[in-house]
Amino acid sequence: MHSFDTATLPATPWKNGGGTTREIVCQPAGAGMDSFDWRVSIASIAQAGPFSAFPGVDRVIMLLSGDGVRLHAPGIDHALDTPGQPFAFSGDVALDCDLLGGASTDFNVMTRRSRLRAEVQVLSATQQIPASAQGLLLALNGAWHLQCGAHDFRCVSGHGLWWNAAAGWQATPLDTHAQLVWVSLHDL
Repeated sequence: MHSFDTATLPATPWKNGGGTTREIVCQPAGAGMDSFDWRVSIASIAQAGPFSAFPGVDRVIMLLSGDGVRLHAPGIDHALDTPGQPFAFSGDVALDCDLLGGASTDFNVMTRRSRLRAEVQVLSATQQIPASAQGLLLALNGAWHLQCGAHDFRCVSGHGLWWNAAAGWQATPLDTHAQLVWVSLHDL
């Protein structure tokens, strides 16, 4: 199990200058953008422009903060304007992105289609999270008590953990409006 604080993750500028990315995890360790099995990051989008295409990769994006963006390509026209609502799409598609106001921040999950499938959910109540070989939990709002066997964690907004060995969790909110992102990864 690996814990993280999103505020301490280094920001990497995009090649097109339209934003930055803070990588939370990329597996297997040391994998590049053409060879990862799964990758989770937080991106800040500062200007309109194209999203990079990732052939053979499935993507899930979710607005965290800001005004949001409009994602569009032939057959896709989606306003990512409500925080906490995941939107899944194929990385094969080169999307264009228009700002719906000022800059925004989003949560991104990418999985190699031939190896894994990801599900992204936002929890706001106590949940028994079934065991999965790999996954990630991130407190969006408030504090959470996370328990896995003898492991006990307290996560506050912007903090989380990821694992790459079978783990099941009991997630309990400690605040009234707490929200937790749960990324469940399934082998194919």
